[in-house]
Amino acid sequence: MTLLAVERIKLFSTRSPWWCAFLALALTIGFAAMFAHYSDQPMSVSQTQVGYRFGLMVVLVLAALSITTEYRFGTIRATFQAVPNRTAALLAKTVVVAVVALVIGEAAAFGSLGVAGVLSPDSDLALRTLDDWRQVAGVGVVFAISAVLAVAVGALLRQTAGAVALLLLWPLLVESLVGLVPGIGDELREWMPFIAVGHFLAGSAGDTAVPYGPWGGLAYFAAVAVGLWVVALVVLRRRDA
Repeated sequence: MTLLAVERIKLFSTRSPWWCAFLALALTIGFAAMFAHYSDQPMSVSQTQVGYRFGLMVVLVLAALSITTEYRFGTIRATFQAVPNRTAALLAKTVVVAVVALVIGEAAAFGSLGVAGVLSPDSDLALRTLDDWRQVAGVGVVFAISAVLAVAVGALLRQTAGAVALLLLWPLLVESLVGLVPGIGDELREWMPFIAVGHFLAGSAGDTAVPYGPWGGLAYFAAVAVGLWVVALVVLRRRDA
């Protein structure tokens, strides 16, 4: 518990996490509000979450900064001197960042649902089925797992610019370009991690035919994030701070 408290204090001792949290909420809820305001038709539950990708990008940056800033300012050395067990140190940081991302995601998702309900009163936005709950409550879960992935990338690259560039360009550009590979592009695109998690949130409303169901997409995304985190841990334990 002491490690978790220390990581929480370190995370919120700078302004960047607060600004990132505010920006993630503003972008996600703001896009839902704009979509609801200008839509001529009643909205579905899944449509209220169309802005989650904007918030997700900010959360990826927040999670990466949680570790790359320690390398930038050299505080990672003090961390490892105080906590020689690097596994425990990285795990504590990851848990704290993932919980923060979870809270941001749930607040953004239900905030978007609430704003859409106010601006589009004719829409039936009641959460009656498991799919409805998955499409809304699942946003926080996706944010949390994405934070784990971002911490792993930050630990591997150790530079803010490189980590942020990779985390933003991969879901926004690389996964789309993979589909252009002749012959196998469509098959490869199905197994891109952010495509998989997008299918988890969109479900049957998704426009990508994938060989797994929504929950399979989440499981695959989680496996990629955890696998990358384990690789980052192995590298972290073998090289100098």
